[in-house]
Amino acid sequence: MKQVYRSRLAQVLGWLWVVFAAVMAVDLVMRYNGPPSLVAGAVLAVLTAMIVVTSLRPATVLLEEGVLVRNPFRDTFLPWAAVGEVRVSHAIQIDYDGGTVRCWTPQSSARERVSALRRTTSQDGRTRASQGLTTMPKTTSGEQAAVDAMAGRTHADFVADQITERAEKARSKAAFEGKGEAAETPAARTTWSILAAAGCLIAAALVVVAIIAS
Repeated sequence: MKQVYRSRLAQVLGWLWVVFAAVMAVDLVMRYNGPPSLVAGAVLAVLTAMIVVTSLRPATVLLEEGVLVRNPFRDTFLPWAAVGEVRVSHAIQIDYDGGTVRCWTPQSSARERVSALRRTTSQDGRTRASQGLTTMPKTTSGEQAAVDAMAGRTHADFVADQITERAEKARSKAAFEGKGEAAETPAARTTWSILAAAGCLIAAALVVVAIIAS
């Protein structure tokens, strides 16, 4: 099953900019006045290219074969057998044999973590109020562990858990089907995004041409 995780805010802002850039491009064409319009159009192209590669392109994609980390200019594919420890600071970090890959999205800010902690606390308070509880009820160790585990959880934490869970399931399945025989761990693959790099280079070249022409 394919699962794609992105930053919703980045997606919304990115597409809003694309719409704005399209409107501005049409206006520049209709009101063309020579070199100034060329420079403005070239700068608009550079900004649009950078926003596309940093806001719309990045994603963390969970596939049947492994996890694909799509960052602004590079793609890293990790087979499930190659996935090691998955950590979350402000970004998801996936260890593998040979290095560590950082996921551009989703990210976890300190403000988001604090907000998630407050949300968990307020939900717990509303639950107690709805049950008419005026004193602190006794909870079992299992219930308290579940509350502590969910406190302060962000979208990045959820995605990291999904990666870890699917990697463990894939390794267990491979071990079961292989009847315990040792198998060579598939290697990770990192490639450059030709389209992303080419788009930014073309936009930068347009700026140079526009400045020369002016």
